Amino acid sequence: MEDLANKYIRFDWAMKRLLRDKANFGVLEGFLTTLLNEEIKINKLLESESNQEDEFDKQNRVDLLAENDKGELFLIEVQNNSEYAYFQRMLFGTSKLVTEYINRGKGYGFIRKIYSVNIVYFNLGNGTDVVYHGKTEFRGIHNGELLNLSPFQKQKFNVDSVSDLYPEYYILKVNDFNKWSKVPLEQWIYFLNTGNIPADATAPGLSEAREKLQLVRMSKAELNAYYHHLDNVVILRDNIVTARGRAEGRLEGRAEGINIGTEQTKTDIARQMKSDGMSVSTIMKYTGLTEEEIGKL
Repeated sequence: MEDLANKYIRFDWAMKRLLRDKANFGVLEGFLTTLLNEEIKINKLLESESNQEDEFDKQNRVDLLAENDKGELFLIEVQNNSEYAYFQRMLFGTSKLVTEYINRGKGYGFIRKIYSVNIVYFNLGNGTDVVYHGKTEFRGIHNGELLNLSPFQKQKFNVDSVSDLYPEYYILKVNDFNKWSKVPLEQWIYFLNTGNIPADATAPGLSEAREKLQLVRMSKAELNAYYHHLDNVVILRDNIVTARGRAEGRLEGRAEGINIGTEQTKTDIARQMKSDGMSVSTIMKYTGLTEEEIGKL
């Protein structure tokens, strides 16, 4: 029998099953407190059109929408596999929240502050850092001056800068980070990647995670479902890597005179992906073909 002592549940599965329980909010609060470097207290979890899963997303990603005691919104997303338009997905998620969580008839001053926190297990974009932060600022094109709020606006909205009014984005590229550190945020990234929590962990929330996310606390049925989820994650990653490798290989063939932009090439790629047993939604995503066109292959 497998020794489950000192083994912990993956963060994405915990978001699906455990961290939605108010008794376990301490794990999320610790994670957000560490990331934003300010104390975060979660008031409740919310549902949103932007964080609902479709059939393909059930294994590929998981979202959780939280509200803190100041009414700010935190959209936390874990993405297991590569997605070319992921930056646009982030924009879509925050844009939907802007309109969903303002009561009809209220002025723009009631728009909520939104934080989009994205934990990705793939190489998103072209960069070598582990954590990225994005926010909105306005600067003069002639003198580079930062546009600030007026004293009245600061008092009215209870913020210090224009960027405090806009959504902020965090991207944690955790897949290759496996070095234990004394830095709290790096301890969290280590846990997100490896699932391990060393005894000397000091980051807020990790002591709660050590207590709440132990595999040994799960029933046999829960363990079976969890291991099935892990298997699916591995299969999904392998499928995407295989499909991407084939597509990139065809792109390299451009030097040999292959016109990758033709519809015929897209059809060939889609036919190969279909023969490999990949889902229609995945084929649509990576070829641009419609469901009807794929059905005829």
